[in-house]
Amino acid sequence: MIDKNINAHDSDSSLFYQEQSNEVSLFEYAFGHELPVLIKGPTGCGKTRFVAHMAQKLNKPLYTVACHDDLTAADLVGRHLIGPDGTYWQDGPLTKAVREGGICYLDEVVEARKDTTVVLHPLADDRRVLPLERTGELIEAAPGFMLVVSYNPGYQNLLKGMKPSTRQRFVALRFDYPSAELEQEILIKEAGADPHLAFKLVELAQALRRLEQNDLDEVASTRLLIYAAKMISSGMNPMDVCRCCLAEPLSDDPETVNALMDVAKIYFDE
Repeated sequence: MIDKNINAHDSDSSLFYQEQSNEVSLFEYAFGHELPVLIKGPTGCGKTRFVAHMAQKLNKPLYTVACHDDLTAADLVGRHLIGPDGTYWQDGPLTKAVREGGICYLDEVVEARKDTTVVLHPLADDRRVLPLERTGELIEAAPGFMLVVSYNPGYQNLLKGMKPSTRQRFVALRFDYPSAELEQEILIKEAGADPHLAFKLVELAQALRRLEQNDLDEVASTRLLIYAAKMISSGMNPMDVCRCCLAEPLSDDPETVNALMDVAKIYFDE
């Protein structure tokens, strides 16, 4: 399933999100002025959580699409299907959001083919319309509709990058990993970690992130730190957690994993 509908009306508890700068107010201004938003930042820095938080805060349904090479325009807008009573049309997640006035979030949009993302153009300018060629409809976006896309700039290359003609249709927000103090607060609130554990995990993450240029495609994300904090807080051996949450996910090379574990021993081998 590429279509995930999160209805903010049905949520009883607030989804935790730790604001880093002024991204909440910027997103609210963009929403108020019917502007599409592009969020760029590294893996696991909170882009998806932020969008879910804003959907809840704005009390809007959220349709999330994980983009990939095989994603087609039909996956986004919909297609004709065959049922017991014959052929019928089924809206895709983008079309549902347009009709309902919800938020459509395309995660890692640069992974989608360029001929697929072209369908976004008339929605990402002042027209705010979605043409459905297969049904002949021209759908005007309902009030409250918002288009949000994200990607990791570190993954971009000549073959996978957002076209300038697409990128310049969006208000852009840049995300990064939180400051040490904010990241500790996230671990305390999100994972239930005690302050001492949160401090040590963030210190370890800072050390691992300084190794980014040493055979690491990515660095330890805030998401991985949350996983680690939850597992250690539940009683699992800290060094085992460091291996499965902070070393093995970052590299397939045994020597690199061992080097990462040597760093972890400084903080957790007690």
